[in-house]
Amino acid sequence: MSTSANGNGAGHGSLAATRPTEVSKLDRVVIRFAGDSGDGMQLTGDRFTSEAAAFGNDLSTMPNFPAEIRAPQGTIPGVSSFQVHFADYDILTPGDRPDVLVAMNPAALKANLADVPHGGTIILNTDDFIKRNLTKVGYASDPLEDDTLEAYQVHRVAMSTLTQGALAETALGKKDAERCKNMFALGLLSWMYHRPTEGTERFLREKFAKKPDIAEANILAFRAGWNYGETTESFATTFQVAPAKLKQGTYRQITGNTALAYGLVAAGQRSGLQILLGTYPITPASDILHELSKHKNFGIITFQAEDEIAGIGAALGASYGGALGVTSTSGPGVALKSEAVGLGVMVELPLVVIDVQRGGPSTGLPTKTEQADLLQAMFGRNGESPVPIIAPLSPADCFDAAVEATRIALKYRTPVLLLSDGAIANGSEPWLIPDVDDLPDLRVEFATEPNADNDSGEFWPYVRDPETLARAWAVPGTPGLQHRIGGLEKADKTGHISYDPANHDKMVRLRQAKIDGIDVPDLVVDDPSGGKARVLALGWGSSFGPIGAACRRVRKLGLPIAQAHLRHLNPLPANLGDILRSYDEVVVPEMNLGQLSMLLRAKFLVDIHSHTKVAGMAFKAEELQNLFSEIITGVTTEAAE
Repeated sequence: MSTSANGNGAGHGSLAATRPTEVSKLDRVVIRFAGDSGDGMQLTGDRFTSEAAAFGNDLSTMPNFPAEIRAPQGTIPGVSSFQVHFADYDILTPGDRPDVLVAMNPAALKANLADVPHGGTIILNTDDFIKRNLTKVGYASDPLEDDTLEAYQVHRVAMSTLTQGALAETALGKKDAERCKNMFALGLLSWMYHRPTEGTERFLREKFAKKPDIAEANILAFRAGWNYGETTESFATTFQVAPAKLKQGTYRQITGNTALAYGLVAAGQRSGLQILLGTYPITPASDILHELSKHKNFGIITFQAEDEIAGIGAALGASYGGALGVTSTSGPGVALKSEAVGLGVMVELPLVVIDVQRGGPSTGLPTKTEQADLLQAMFGRNGESPVPIIAPLSPADCFDAAVEATRIALKYRTPVLLLSDGAIANGSEPWLIPDVDDLPDLRVEFATEPNADNDSGEFWPYVRDPETLARAWAVPGTPGLQHRIGGLEKADKTGHISYDPANHDKMVRLRQAKIDGIDVPDLVVDDPSGGKARVLALGWGSSFGPIGAACRRVRKLGLPIAQAHLRHLNPLPANLGDILRSYDEVVVPEMNLGQLSMLLRAKFLVDIHSHTKVAGMAFKAEELQNLFSEIITGVTTEAAE
């Protein structure tokens, strides 16, 4: 959904307010919808998010759902949730704790209650709080009747009963009608926060166009939720969060996976090359395949292979044929693709390998996030097999990261590893749609004539550009440019198979020098104190949001701190070493056991304060705020002594 910045979005149509209520103006709100994995919480949260985007708020989301297709109903492992943080200013994270928790059953309440701050609002579907469901999640007594919820503002709503009542005149049976209760919850929250409604009703009619009775039932439930908020005495206050003052332009809500897909489409258009995605479905990367398959009109070919190895093989074959090969996967798939990535290094062809990281090892945590594939990306191949590595910092940044990965792959004739992760892939935020003319020119020049430095009239595939060290790229079938490439070591220039020790040494060093010579922008440090900060917070990937939010909080406390974030992880920015050595303390938060910290210590011989987390969940700003404050205070104390 698109909206112009600083606009106030659509109105509420026929659902106009009739009962006077107190209106409280807020600058930000965090709402979490939680229920059974079959309760439609992801759809509910996504629709609320879309309306917040249409209204003009800045926003950030965090879906959280089980790995099982149909997790055990009514159990804590089966709880699915969707958290949205929306505000009238630029925000960086989905929020640490929900101000409002909508819990559709006892399992959802128990799984999420610890995250709700005292005084927070809890909206409960009381119909599901029956003895059997309470026992299933370990409640000895009904939390609605004991003192479990005394520290919170609790609203008890019989959502299932009210939804069934609203749909009593429809042809839907009781069970099907009850399934619409998520739209009742959405309507109630839309009323509470003055969200537009026309977009949701239009969405439901389009989604269920082939089942108009289902569409109208959901719309009736949605309106019933709105009207319940309007007429009940339980909700005496509504809340308003004004549109954010964002940079002027046209925005749309976008997830990281969608942004990666759009970035690849744009890269294909700017390079003039056909894009082939050779892939195999895997959580949480599959949506890249789903989205790209919709854009065949842009010269996109999507190929769902029988396995991970076939997927990357097809992508590399496409690059051999003069297209741009792309493959997408998650950590376990990268392990399977490693031999073919090494082949890409040897044949020196462009290839974009997208790794949407998840918790591991092995199958691990398919729907939870982690940043633990950095060392695999760096070294997870046999032999000296260097590849560039870049990592987007947010869902919207995935677009630019995909374009940058393509630029490097084409310019330097190399596979490129792009490290996204589950938090970025499934999370969403506003994306400023760029002007196509502002995107880099990615056109390439294919070899068109023989290039041998003798009189043979041959084409030598390993003659290199003196600036980039990229080899010549010839499309098969070009007259006079017959050549051979493959996985065996190649002789310099000619590309003939070679077992000569001196040649192997030379080719290994040339391939490494090519990667080392990639033009990477200098690292930029954010330090509002004007250089007074003695502590640097350094991160990569999706840790950008929590680190940035924590630094904002620390600075409000009067403590100076500098922040920098790495997009290019191999090669690293040329000025990184000087930056690291200019601070008394460098702290690196990572969702792994210290992989970037290890690389920085080894390369620059500087001490790094490594702060790690492997819980399957992103950092909270509050935990990093406490960490940074403690480190800054310690550094200041040492200096005073």
